[in-house]
Amino acid sequence: MSDTAQGPAEASNAKRLLWAGFMAILAAGIGFSIRGGFLDNWITEYGFTAKEVGDINGIGFTGFCFGIIIGGIVCDKVGYGKLVLTAFALHMLSAVITFAPNASMSKETVGQLLTAGSFLFALANGVLEAVANPLVATLFFRNRTHYLNILHASWPAGLVLGSASGWVLDDIMHVGWKMQFALFLIPTVLYGLMFFGQSFPKSEASQKGLSLGEMFKDVGILGALVVGGLLAMFFASVLPQFITPANATDVQIASAAGMATNIGYVVGGAFLIGVGVMTRFSLGSILLFVLFVTHGLVGAVELGTDSWIQNITGNILTSQEGKWLFVFTSLLMFGLRFCAEFIEKKIGLSPVGILLVCAVLGCLGLNLASGIATFGGALVALTVYGIGKTFFWPTMLAVASDRFPRTGALAISIMGGVGMMSAGLIGAPGLGYAKDRFSGEALAKASPAAFEAYKAAKPSKFLVFADATGLDGKKLGDVQKKLEDAQKEIAASGGKDPQAALQKLSDEERAVQAASIQGDRDTLVADSTIPATMAAIYLLLLIYFKTIGGYKPVHIDGGQAGGH
Repeated sequence: MSDTAQGPAEASNAKRLLWAGFMAILAAGIGFSIRGGFLDNWITEYGFTAKEVGDINGIGFTGFCFGIIIGGIVCDKVGYGKLVLTAFALHMLSAVITFAPNASMSKETVGQLLTAGSFLFALANGVLEAVANPLVATLFFRNRTHYLNILHASWPAGLVLGSASGWVLDDIMHVGWKMQFALFLIPTVLYGLMFFGQSFPKSEASQKGLSLGEMFKDVGILGALVVGGLLAMFFASVLPQFITPANATDVQIASAAGMATNIGYVVGGAFLIGVGVMTRFSLGSILLFVLFVTHGLVGAVELGTDSWIQNITGNILTSQEGKWLFVFTSLLMFGLRFCAEFIEKKIGLSPVGILLVCAVLGCLGLNLASGIATFGGALVALTVYGIGKTFFWPTMLAVASDRFPRTGALAISIMGGVGMMSAGLIGAPGLGYAKDRFSGEALAKASPAAFEAYKAAKPSKFLVFADATGLDGKKLGDVQKKLEDAQKEIAASGGKDPQAALQKLSDEERAVQAASIQGDRDTLVADSTIPATMAAIYLLLLIYFKTIGGYKPVHIDGGQAGGH
């Protein structure tokens, strides 16, 4: 594998590189989807709370940030080929570590292994996107929105394949979660073969000979603040579980948390200072700063919600219906991401206009989903939500690439990292916290005695929000397993009454299940405030671009790059 200075119009292997990138992101989607389907297995098998599983799953996003940002910085110097080989090795290592837990290990050891495996898996995904995103943006610079959406159609395709495979292997064949997760290795081998022996073009900034400091100028202090802040949060949230001794006292736990927070501040501050020195303390573009913050919201609402939505809808309805709905919305995304060119050129919506419409639909869809009672109603609600979330991620990358060519691979790599880091630190654990909080509050109100019997041993914590006591994952899992068995028994005998299975539960168990469902509904309503905020931001951006003559891609030779 080698890098060449060929212009994008001269690249004879452009379509092969596009589909190789497609296959790489497909591997990430399959792994993510299958893991989302067996989160409940981890809860019942190892006794984790929803928040603890959310934290482990969240690492599956945050490690991505390191891979894509570091990859974006070094890609033009190291070469895309070496980065692909690095990602391939990381994927294999993540599989070995994730498969290591066994029944003889303590809950803490299992949590550490699953956390490390999720981190390495995400790190590999990040390195691959550091290759794929700038590569496609360079190869198809005349139509970035369209081809970046095609590239990222592989994500929902991976969700569909992973979810469908997990459904068959888990619910029908009852195959263990480790065997399910191993499926991501198939597209991993394929992307390695497709990238092997290929040459790669360089970005516009690299061809112009811009230094790393010049590429970082539009990112500047403002962009570094976003990344540095997320890095500080990452170390503060992840390190304690690795440096806290077993059977630690409250004092030791507090000491480890304080040490991790300080390390986070040091790492985040070092990144900020490093960018400042490289750019001679350039403030950076305000527009790019806004795009970074907004993409953090994209990661929280799209990927954070995706990590929980299958379990939420499956809890409100049935497990199988939740899986069907997840497959449906993912198929919807897959198909629509091939339509970005039609929407942009035939309907006439600019990329920012597309984002505004999507944010409105995303907010509406989540609110509709919070009130679902039937599969048909859920289908309508998730159709609205699915359309809304379809174009967020790739279109945001296209906007950054269109408006900031001087950054080369940096802007879109950092943007992707911010989105994934936000999903891991805010989206996934935030929704886990919300579910714990709202479910616990609902049960405490409905039946204080049941709450005392089913509450989790430790409170859930999230950012600056008050501690919340959720439901014990293992006990809740037992109730839901009993309900699921009753549903299967009634269905096998030809029964059609959806309430009949509930009658096989005790009054206390029915209260627990009702509280869990109410917690899911309230969580979706809370989640909808994120796309509502995004809609306001996109509206302001739309107004801004109208004041400067409309949205247009810029080029380095045009003198506008990074200026707006």
